[in-house]
Amino acid sequence: MSEPRPDMPPFGESDLRDDPIALFAEWFERAESEVPLAEAVCVATVDEDGTPDARMVLLKGFDHRGFRFFTNERSEKGRQLEAAPSAALVLYWRELDRQVRIRGPVERLGAAESDEYFATRPRESRIGAWASPQSSPLAGRGDLEALVREAEERWDGDEVPRPPHWGGFRVVPDQIEFWQGQVGRLHDRFRYQRDAGGSWSWSRLAP
Repeated sequence: MSEPRPDMPPFGESDLRDDPIALFAEWFERAESEVPLAEAVCVATVDEDGTPDARMVLLKGFDHRGFRFFTNERSEKGRQLEAAPSAALVLYWRELDRQVRIRGPVERLGAAESDEYFATRPRESRIGAWASPQSSPLAGRGDLEALVREAEERWDGDEVPRPPHWGGFRVVPDQIEFWQGQVGRLHDRFRYQRDAGGSWSWSRLAP
């Protein structure tokens, strides 16, 4: 972790919001203005043996329904989420000495929502979604390049549609923790918990 910033005062009870999504939106807006690639997020899942797995992806939107990211559904994380549909997310913004942790069940996004996002991706990324057998072994870089050429030839002159095995997931939060670094490692931590009725409560955690 980085050293606490002198211009970052303690984060206290008066800084909280009734709705943690609103608080996340405030933190994320500031991160976007000060942190390179503020949308980078670690997604943690478990495999069929219950062994943890984690990787970095990009957060592609959030609202009161949850936090979205997109992937090849045949990838390791796609298969793991199919078998055990829950995940943990971590966003760490070093420049702000802030961290947000999110846990909850995962749901697939509908085709329309996945199509809408896929259409915004650069053509090279859309070609790559068709070409890459994500998480599968390759003999060498040349094999991947050959698959890209095949995809380019297939869609030469045409719009590249979303592959049927590529789509989005939403982590529906039942727990969100806000962490801000402080001097002497006496960090401020507040965890929001959602109850069965959908209401949020919070508690301060020891650093």
